Amino acid sequence: MSTSRRQAAWLFLTAPDGTTRPKRNAGMPPISIEDSEISLPRPAVVTIRAAKRHDLPQLKEMIAALAAHHNDLADITPEMLERDLFGDLPWITALVADAGDALIGYAILVPLYRAQEGSRGMDLHHLFVRDGHRGHGIGQYLVSRARDMARNAGCGYLSVSAATGNFAAHKFYEQMDFKPRPVTGMRYMQTLV
Repeated sequence: MSTSRRQAAWLFLTAPDGTTRPKRNAGMPPISIEDSEISLPRPAVVTIRAAKRHDLPQLKEMIAALAAHHNDLADITPEMLERDLFGDLPWITALVADAGDALIGYAILVPLYRAQEGSRGMDLHHLFVRDGHRGHGIGQYLVSRARDMARNAGCGYLSVSAATGNFAAHKFYEQMDFKPRPVTGMRYMQTLV
């Protein structure tokens, strides 16, 4: 796709009340991709919206692709996703990048809290754009929408983590105005059965 056609593409942001508003992709810096030579044309319209029940199979597939990229296994099922997104006690929020005929990316948000400050936050737990669709600003739009959702939920911060050697992710997040913070101490976990 030529630069002028790419710049003319529209992105639609869907608000929680279901209304949509167009947002031009001008001004978004390009994303560097190191994992693939594939570059598909950017869809003419991409909608960033909250995940819906009918998205669960594609969402699960993208979660598995991200896990495979990190050499992890994805044991999650559509039923688990349904429980955690739409159950009696929703645990996570998911945004999807909808290209009309398929989902091409997603972000998962999880609430955080700093008790000593009484400060609400949101963790951008996952951010993923399908191979071939990277470099078109989709990840930036997902982060932008995640920021909006966190602000609307009364959060004072948005955090994200990236693997130590994932320099492309480090660069991407720093371009999106995230500030690196040193990791201190150990984190412990106990399995509950």
